[in-house]
Amino acid sequence: MSFDVINEGHAVLKVSSDELEELMKEGFDQRLSIYGNDLLCYSPTAYPYEIKDHTQVSAHNFVSLSVTGTSCSLKCEHCDGRFLKGMESTITPESLFDRCQEIKTMGGEGVLISGGSDSKGYVLLERFTNSIQRVKSELDLEVVIHTGLVSEETAQGLAEAQIDAAMLDIIGDERVSREIYHIEDGPRKMRQSLDILEEFGIPTVPHILVGLDYGKLAGEIEALDLIAQGNPAAVVIIALSPLRKTAMAGVNPPTPEDIGRIMTVARLGMKEVPILLGCARPMGDHKIETDRYAILSGANGIALISQEGVDFARKNGLEPVFLDVCCSLAYKILA
Repeated sequence: MSFDVINEGHAVLKVSSDELEELMKEGFDQRLSIYGNDLLCYSPTAYPYEIKDHTQVSAHNFVSLSVTGTSCSLKCEHCDGRFLKGMESTITPESLFDRCQEIKTMGGEGVLISGGSDSKGYVLLERFTNSIQRVKSELDLEVVIHTGLVSEETAQGLAEAQIDAAMLDIIGDERVSREIYHIEDGPRKMRQSLDILEEFGIPTVPHILVGLDYGKLAGEIEALDLIAQGNPAAVVIIALSPLRKTAMAGVNPPTPEDIGRIMTVARLGMKEVPILLGCARPMGDHKIETDRYAILSGANGIALISQEGVDFARKNGLEPVFLDVCCSLAYKILA
């Protein structure tokens, strides 16, 4: 039977912890029957990462690049452009290709290309598509792109470049989109962008940021429903990690259990779509507990998994497989 993402999904948010365990077991069992027991453990090298069971082979294996440097006009309340400071600046088509060439020379596998948005939510990628096409055709690197909203022109250029995945944050609540992302009519525009990307044959890997409304749940179920209306290559769940010097500094992030509830709905609602816990989320004990919920709910992969998460996965019959690339590429293994 199909799972009603809206109605049954909202019910999952309200059930007791014991009932949640039963639903997670259902998702876990489905995941085993469809995908087997490998747990894909991702560590893109934009983030230094080392645990007892895995050390990144090279700091240059999968690098994050920003085509706008640290500039962003949208200034979302949870970020204010601060995430861009962790990316390398490649603000011209030439510098983008040159940096990718260096990464290839050093044995790298790929890049994540991102950038700040304009005031309407678009990352201005058009002038970079020729360089991206060269990165794919001449260097044979994996290329995944955080697109923001997309026009048909941008999608056509990315399709011609044959990028490996387009990532886009999906918000299911109009108020949250307006007040946090400063995008009017955001849910409709985001679904439209996914439609455009899918029409051009680009693998889409939509992201849902749990707790975007100052740590509270608001629209995550609706976002999952929007995603389920299309044909995603994979779905990534991330969570608010309050940043200093932003409007959300000091707020409490969503609990690991709340994140687990959203992941359970994602798993039950999209049985044959890879579901992943992404890298953008709180660290420390919160991370360890969230890893456990992701495993129990039937996630296919976890980015920057804790050693405790690895041990817990093995205890539950899963076999961790380590990959120093972006988790958006999971669909290539799990298709």
